[in-house]
Formats: sequence, C-alpha cells, structure tokens
Amino acid sequence: MPKYQPTPEYEHGSSDSTGILLVNLGTPDAPTTTAVRRFLKQFLSDPRVVEYPRFLWWLILNGVILRIRPSRSAAAYREIWTEDGSPLLLHSRKLAEGIRAGLAARPGCVVELGMTYGEPSISSAIDKLQAAGARRLLVLPLYPQYSGTTTASVFDAVSNKLQTMRWIPETRFINQYHDEVGYIQALAASIRESWQEHGRGDHLLLSFHGVPQYTLDGGDPYHCHCQKTGRLVSEALDLQEGEWTLSFQSRVGREEWLKPYTDETVAELGKKGVGRLDVACPGFSADCLETLEEIAMQNAGFFTEAGGGSLHYIPALNARDDHVEFLTGLIERHIEGWGAAE
Repeated sequence: MPKYQPTPEYEHGSSDSTGILLVNLGTPDAPTTTAVRRFLKQFLSDPRVVEYPRFLWWLILNGVILRIRPSRSAAAYREIWTEDGSPLLLHSRKLAEGIRAGLAARPGCVVELGMTYGEPSISSAIDKLQAAGARRLLVLPLYPQYSGTTTASVFDAVSNKLQTMRWIPETRFINQYHDEVGYIQALAASIRESWQEHGRGDHLLLSFHGVPQYTLDGGDPYHCHCQKTGRLVSEALDLQEGEWTLSFQSRVGREEWLKPYTDETVAELGKKGVGRLDVACPGFSADCLETLEEIAMQNAGFFTEAGGGSLHYIPALNARDDHVEFLTGLIERHIEGWGAAE
C-alpha cells in the first residue's frame, strides 16, 4: 500500500490550476450535546489553542470540561441555529461563493472552504483542490489579526495534510490583513450603515476574541494587531477619545487573558448610564456563536442589568459586497506571478 496519497487521475501535460483555500474555525454539525462534545474535543485538543502540558490537559479536558461544557454550549448553539444550519458555516459558504464569482474571470482558479475543526475539513478541501488539478495552493485563514491560536493552527493542519501527499502543491500563506485599507474601509462602512439604519448609539465598543496573556508575553502579535485595527477603524469613523472602547471577549478559566474584558467593560458602561451601546466585532469575518449569542444576547443582558439602556450588535462583515471585493483583491495580489495570475 502506498505511503503517500497519489495524485488523482494525473496525466503528464495536463493543465494546472491555482487552488484558493479559505479557512475558518469551524462549527459543530448540530446543536446537540453529542455533536458539540465531538467538536470541542477536537478544538480543545489542539496544542495551539491550549498550551498546557499534554497529559495534564488531557486529564482536565476529558475528566472535567467534556463532561460539563458540551451541554451548556449546545444550549447556546440552539439559540442561534437556523433552519439551514450553523450561521458560521452559512456565512462562510456565502463568502466563498462570492470570492469564487469574483475570481471567475481568472481561468484556473479554484476556491474551496475548509474548517480547522469539524466539517468541511481542511483535508477534504485540499483533496477537492487536488482533484481539480491545483498545483499551486494559496491559503487564506479568515482571521484578520494573526494569532498562534488560530492562524498558526491553520498552518499546522495544512502542513499535516501536505505531509501525506506524494506531490505537494507550491504553497503560499496569507498570515494577516488587520491593517489592509479595504478591510478597514469595509468595517467602517458597515458601522456607518448601521448608524444610518438604526441610529447612532452613545458609545461604540470594538470587541475582539480574547486569548491568554501568556501568548502576548510569548511574542504573539495578536494584541498589537487588534489595537491597530481598532485605531484605524476609529480614525476612519472620525471618533474622538472617549467615544469608543476596545475590549476582549470569550475568556474561559481562571488564567489571565488580554484585558480589558468585554463583559466587565459592558457592565461598567452600563453603570455609567450609557443609554445605547453599539458593539462591533472586527476580529470575526463571519457571525458565529461568539457574536450572535455571547455579544448580542449575553452581554446585552449584562449591559441592561448594570443600568444601561440597550445594546445594539452590528453584524460581522460576512458576505457583504465590499468584504468579498476586498478579499478577492487580496487573493489576486498574492497569486500574482503564479500560473493563472499571469
């Protein structure tokens, strides 16, 4: 039996294509305890996500977390689940479709979506690209700000897959786009449009997914990338000091994470009597559990309970035309000089 995966239906002289692999974090297959447990086990077993000693973490994960958290998370997923499935998967698919259409004028470009955890997997997406004759592979993790917990996990998964292939494609990897003009402009436009449609709140909160403090201490640039994104968005919106705040959400456990924490910030703003709080989450390319349930539901409750008026969540960029156009242009820039890009 061959050790390495053969190149499917390969014939010498056959035309090559350029494969574009879009990657997002992933989602459970269903909002059930069993499906969520399976998803969380894969996610939380990744050493990029949790850097504890492996044996100790295995005991904590399997002995405690996977016995308690799946049922709670499943209940949260049920709050946002749609008739068509997971919002993250639906928005990511629409984004991939938009980029595929945007690259239609470039013969030989093939676009596939993969998830680091869950389905469709990165491995299956690369298989599809290989079957389409992709001899060049551009990987675009849909994480604007680089983090070892997310972007590097994509690299690991892609690398692990390539190690099984007999003929690996020439590969390029986009690490981040946190300060790209098109990305900042799309974020600012989405906030302005929300203000035009729903009115402008008294304060704008930009909430990014949190990571443990030890990642910053170890040299991870994520915190700096988030700060730069926040500053550039505030400048694009002509916001003054005191009109906006940056915070970090989704912390778990007792360890210190990047501060200020979103839930504490929301409560503090509520105590100050802020009438309406607008919240945008620039680090999420597509709406998901952390935006639709954690921010729009949980933190909205924290805000009103603390004395605030109402919290208005501004949707992620999802498959907005300007988001699709920006990412398509980013891809085109990175494949210049490569086969289909000539």
